[in-house]
Amino acid sequence: MSALRLSFGPALALLFNAAVWGLSWWPMRTLLDMGLHPLWANVGLFLIGCALIVLWRPQALRQLREMPVLWTMALASGVVNASFNWGVSIGEVVRVVLLFYLMPVWTALLARLWLGERLGPGVLLRVALALAGAAIVLQPEGWAWPLPRSLADWLGVLGGFAFACNSVLVRRLAPVTRDEGRALAMLLGCVGVSGLLALMLGPLGAGAMVPWPPAPRADWLAVLVLAASLFLAGNLAYQHGASRLPANVTAVIMLTEVVFAALSSVLIAGETLAARTLLGGALIVTAALLAALGPSRSGGAQSSPKASRRTSASNSPSS
Repeated sequence: MSALRLSFGPALALLFNAAVWGLSWWPMRTLLDMGLHPLWANVGLFLIGCALIVLWRPQALRQLREMPVLWTMALASGVVNASFNWGVSIGEVVRVVLLFYLMPVWTALLARLWLGERLGPGVLLRVALALAGAAIVLQPEGWAWPLPRSLADWLGVLGGFAFACNSVLVRRLAPVTRDEGRALAMLLGCVGVSGLLALMLGPLGAGAMVPWPPAPRADWLAVLVLAASLFLAGNLAYQHGASRLPANVTAVIMLTEVVFAALSSVLIAGETLAARTLLGGALIVTAALLAALGPSRSGGAQSSPKASRRTSASNSPSS
């Protein structure tokens, strides 16, 4: 009975984290409606996270100076968060989340190229399931090729690919880096990539896709601070749960993010879930479940999305 109680708390913490990130599209869209583009919102959110990590673990700055390789992780993490948060802000939430969860495909291929891991039957099955699910989700009317058709679609795919890169980098760098150094690198990458994209796609760049942030107002500043607080609370909950449960259990619980995203998008945003989306999503989620439950048997790479997408490496305290 005591063992059950000990595992219930961490599992509940992971569910809270999944709920926070399944609902992450809501504050991002709210900020967008208030005139703050998701890229600028990312800059504000992750600057707060950087400040908290430096205050909590000042030695993280020294790690960044001494290990330039951490900046490759910063770049990948920045692309992940810029793509995902922008995508769910402007596109169909479930569609973007499902395309993001194609990461078992990219992780398997990158683990083969960068880590020399073999593509066993289990890995190939997961890749086939994920690609079949994506084809169903993306298949338009008629017989056109099932390719991403909107900016939000491409952002979902790009975010999943960048997450896979980040996952493999975390595995390569974990033995020679500390948690706080990786976490700070990831957070700074989010600030840098989002800020650079906002400038390049804004008035200073080739177009005007991203307007300047609006003048500071109490309404959007309050939403920004509240969102940053919730994201931090979610990641602290993740650290509590992930450090006390097996990695495969953590990864399975984290998949409930898809459920939270689907339910919230229907109930709050009024989106509809087509049968095609449900079928394709079931295949993609099945591939992710197999990746979580069977890495040791199939030779695949397994990693929890929260380990890098949310810029919280292993046991670091922030997104």
